[in-house]
Amino acid sequence: MPRPRLRVRPIRGLSLNRMIPNILTLLALCAGMTAMRLALGEHYQQAVVAIIVAGILDGIDGRIARLLKGTSEFGAELDSLSDFVSFGVAPALLLYVWTLHNLQSIGWVVALLFAVCCALRLARFNTQIGADLPAYAYNFFTGVPAPAGAGLAILPMLLNFEFGWDGFRTPWFSGAVLAATAALMVSRVPTFSAKRIKVPREWALALLLVIGGLAALATTEPWATLLMIGFIYIASIPLSIRAFTRLRQAAEELRAAGRGEVLEIERKRPGG
Repeated sequence: MPRPRLRVRPIRGLSLNRMIPNILTLLALCAGMTAMRLALGEHYQQAVVAIIVAGILDGIDGRIARLLKGTSEFGAELDSLSDFVSFGVAPALLLYVWTLHNLQSIGWVVALLFAVCCALRLARFNTQIGADLPAYAYNFFTGVPAPAGAGLAILPMLLNFEFGWDGFRTPWFSGAVLAATAALMVSRVPTFSAKRIKVPREWALALLLVIGGLAALATTEPWATLLMIGFIYIASIPLSIRAFTRLRQAAEELRAAGRGEVLEIERKRPGG
């Protein structure tokens, strides 16, 4: 009696396209680690550049994952760990080595506070993934996201690099900026999210010109360009609070109006 032939299923490989987002995330993690190494070697300008590179890689890995349909729980967890190192630990260590060490224990406490707040902000973000949020809330982050927080934290360094005034390097000034940024990350302040912003077709060319201009400025005046971007982001926070408040009030008014219509229908029913 012949033996039954077993069907062996071939092992399916993982497409390289699906690995690209995770590769970019790992590169961002490497950039954050490199920033810490450069900080310990007192190469502060190169360390800032490494954090900026990590931010750029973090900004494109998620979008590429969605375009390539390579999103996964593994990628999301890896992204959070990379963000904590690159935008929580690296900026805190960089500022501590740069100036906060002059405050001794107080400076270390501020650096720890920033890293802890970054971890809490990322944990809160992860718990909100897949949550049932109001429609108007999807265009906003809760608090300042980690990459933007890292950019705000290093503003004293950018000011010092651009203007050369040692007053920007005072530990009290840098510590105050770092503590304020930490508070913004764990706050409930709504900030704009660029993930769901749709650019009208008639504005596409103008936006490309602006991006090209910023790239040209970044190659000639990098610190001034980064400062301009940072201050524009700070100026957008009051606008995001205003927009969020208006959308929430409009949603509440619509909900109240709908509830009133239901009550009116119930009242008009026979026997009601």
